[in-house]
Amino acid sequence: MVNVLVIIPTYNESENITTLLSRLDRVRNEISSSYKIDILIVDDNSPDKTIDTARSVNIENISILSRSMKGGIGPAYLAGFDLGLKNDYQYFVQMDADLSHMPEQLEKLLAVASSKSLVIGTRWMPGGSVVNWPFHRRFISKLGTKYASFVLNLRYKDLTSGYRVVPRQLLEMLNLNSIETKGYGFQIEVALKAHDAGFEIKQVPITFIERENGRSKMGAKIVWEAWFKVSIWGFKRITSRR
Repeated sequence: MVNVLVIIPTYNESENITTLLSRLDRVRNEISSSYKIDILIVDDNSPDKTIDTARSVNIENISILSRSMKGGIGPAYLAGFDLGLKNDYQYFVQMDADLSHMPEQLEKLLAVASSKSLVIGTRWMPGGSVVNWPFHRRFISKLGTKYASFVLNLRYKDLTSGYRVVPRQLLEMLNLNSIETKGYGFQIEVALKAHDAGFEIKQVPITFIERENGRSKMGAKIVWEAWFKVSIWGFKRITSRR
C-alpha cells in the first residue's frame, strides 16, 4: 500500500471546499486498493471560515493546519510538507482548492510517480487542456512557462502548474528553508531544484478548469515575484557555467 498525503492550501475557499472534498473522497475510495490517501488542508486564516466548512464535511482521514495569516501558496505547501514528513508518506500531492484541478485525474498522476521523479500535471501539452480561462490568463501562463523554460534551460511544458506529485525523497533532499518564493514562482523553483538534483520530471496531461466560485489569488505581485526570481536564477546559471 502506498501512503499519499494530498495537501490543499486554502484562503477563502468555503464555496468550493465541500465539493472538492466530496469528489476527492470518492476518488480515493475507488483507488483504495493501491493507495492510502490522507488529506491535509493548510488554511491561512480565511475570513470566510473555510475551516468551519471543511470540518462540516463528513469524511475520514482529513486534518487541518491553521496558520495565523495569509502567507502565500509557497509557505503553505512548505508547512504541509514539514508536517507530512513527520509521518510515513511516500508521496505528497499538490492540489488547488478552487476545483481547477480534477480529483478524478489524480490516479493517472500517481500511476507514473516514483521515488526519483517529480510529476507535473501539464496543461500545455497534447492531451492537456484549459476550460473557461480568459485570454489574459492563458497568455500569462504560457508566457511564464516559456520564459522560465528558456532562461533556466528547462524544457518542460508547464512549469507553473500546481497539480503535482512530489516524492518524499525529493523533499528530504531539499533544504525547505532555502525556498525563496511565496507565490506561483514556488512551482518553478521546486521544479528547478528537482531538475538540478537529478530527479526526472514527468509530464502528464490534465484538464484545468477555471473556478466558478470565489476569486483568483493571482495578482501583479505574484507575477512580478516569479519573473524577478526566474531572471535572477537564470543569470546565476549563466555566470556559473562561465
